Amino acid sequence: MSHLRIATFNLLHGQPLAPDGTPRPYPSDAGEPLADAVAALDADVLALQEVDRYQARSGGTDQAAVAAAAMGAKDWRFAAALHGRPAPVAGWVPEPSGPGGLRVYGPGEMGDGAPPSYGTALLTRLPVRHWRARRFAPAPFGLPLRVAGRRGLTQVPDEPRAALAAVLEGDRGPFTVVAAHLSFVPGWNMAQLAGIRRWIADLPQPYLVLGDFNLVGAVPRTVLGGATALERTAPRVRVRELRAARRARPALTEARRRRVREPRPRLQGWYDLARTPTYPSHRPAVQFDHVLGIGVPRTAVGPAAAPRATVSDHRPLLVEVSL
Repeated sequence: MSHLRIATFNLLHGQPLAPDGTPRPYPSDAGEPLADAVAALDADVLALQEVDRYQARSGGTDQAAVAAAAMGAKDWRFAAALHGRPAPVAGWVPEPSGPGGLRVYGPGEMGDGAPPSYGTALLTRLPVRHWRARRFAPAPFGLPLRVAGRRGLTQVPDEPRAALAAVLEGDRGPFTVVAAHLSFVPGWNMAQLAGIRRWIADLPQPYLVLGDFNLVGAVPRTVLGGATALERTAPRVRVRELRAARRARPALTEARRRRVREPRPRLQGWYDLARTPTYPSHRPAVQFDHVLGIGVPRTAVGPAAAPRATVSDHRPLLVEVSL
């Protein structure tokens, strides 16, 4: 088995921060702090959230491409949930000439001159069998939140979100990785997470779901576990048919030998591969960023860490896994 370093990182559009969490100006090479932070992770699979592409605020950098070069990724995708420019308090100003809905970029679109955009990325050093992407609609209302560089609470509208899934080729066969950024609106984000479980149902296990879910504690694994349980529930009609067929079997005249059944392997449920606070980066108190898995033996999970980085108000979450 290969030992892989799996990581997720909410970039806050690569914003450099001082040790006390206050924003710093971007250097002349706006992508340099982000490249240094990604290279330090040395990740084999990396999920990124709040990623800018050609945004003026981050120096016009294609941040997914910068991160891919820094980690030596063989393949990557950036799913743009928004096309336009951020506006203080108001959310986003759409790009009139931009594409509507979801747009996915990869290595073949570098330097394409597309309109500025914002979304989620998934990068990997492993061979990729299959890519897919989806977009989540925003909640119809926002919430008062703490925003880096502002005092107190700021009323923030919700925004569209994006998720990416990739079937990767591991030493022991394929497995599926999902990168996601979910809404900060309670309940809305839980529905999005359950939707991800249904969305990847036809892809091969094991599953690793990475990202900033804006959920804490046992909530993410409980939501995914509930969605999995519903999929495994047989329809009542089918159950009745099986019982009727069993009753209709002809009676045996000879006594049947008692069979000794081997114990069935216990199904592995969803669980957290890493439990450590990730937010805010200068003084972590809560864990919004998660690496969740199913079909991954607990013995295959190694050390986890949330190292300090020079960018973002989140810390990256990194875990070693043998797959």
